[in-house]
Amino acid sequence: MAVPLICESPEREPHAEQLRQRYGFGRDLGDAPCVLVLTEARLELRKTDEPKLGAIFVDFVEGAAAHRRKFGGGRGQAIAKAVGLKKGANPSVIDGTAGLGRDAFVLATLGCTVTLVERHPAVAALLADGLERAKDSEVADIIGRMTLHHGPSVELLPALQADVVYLDPMYPHREKSALVKKEMRIFQTLVGADLDADALLAAAKAAAKYKVVVKRPDYAEPLAGVKPASSVPTKKNRFDIYPI
Repeated sequence: MAVPLICESPEREPHAEQLRQRYGFGRDLGDAPCVLVLTEARLELRKTDEPKLGAIFVDFVEGAAAHRRKFGGGRGQAIAKAVGLKKGANPSVIDGTAGLGRDAFVLATLGCTVTLVERHPAVAALLADGLERAKDSEVADIIGRMTLHHGPSVELLPALQADVVYLDPMYPHREKSALVKKEMRIFQTLVGADLDADALLAAAKAAAKYKVVVKRPDYAEPLAGVKPASSVPTKKNRFDIYPI
C-alpha cells in the first residue's frame, strides 16, 4: 500500500523530500488510510480515519524501550535464552522481520550485533528515524550495534549471514491491551498479512550459522508447518528453535 508523507515543520521539508525520494512516498493524501508525518521532533505514522488512535513512532531512548532495558530481566529473558546468550557469548543476529525494532533493541542491549531487515518502506523509515534520533543519546553504544536494511528478507537474506536469524512474522493477535490493539490495527491496515512468511524459514536457515529462532503466539502452528527442535515458552508466546 502506498503511503503519503507530509511535513508539519517547514524547516524539515528538505528532509521530507529526501524520504519521499528514498522510499517512494507520495504527497497526495487522497483516501490513504495511513499517513507518515514528519514533525519537528520525529517521523510518525497516523491512521487518517481514526485520529484518536494516536501516532506510532520509534523511540529507543524513553518509554517502553527504556523500561525494558532497565527492568526487562537481562539475559534471563526468554528471547535471550532462545537466541543463545550465555556468559561471554554474544551471537550476531539478523532480525529478518524487524518491525519497530523492539526485539532487535533488546538483543543489542544485551550485547548482540543485530542486522535489522524490514521490507515495508513506511516501517523502515520509522525505524531509520528512531535509530538516527538515538545516536547521540545515552543508548548510543547500543544503537551502534544495530544496522538497518530495507527490503524483503527472502531477497536480502541470501547475501547476509549471522550466527542466529530471528523471525517474528505478522500473525493475528488476540491480546486485548490498548497498545497492541492500536499498533496491530494500524499495522494490519498498512502491512497486511505476511503471505510469504513460510518461505522465510528456508531463507533464514541459509543465512544462519547455528540456529533460526521464530517467535510465535502460543496458539499458532509452527512456521511453514515445520516442527522445531525445541521451544522456549512465555505466557502468551513461544520461541521455536531450529538448529542448523
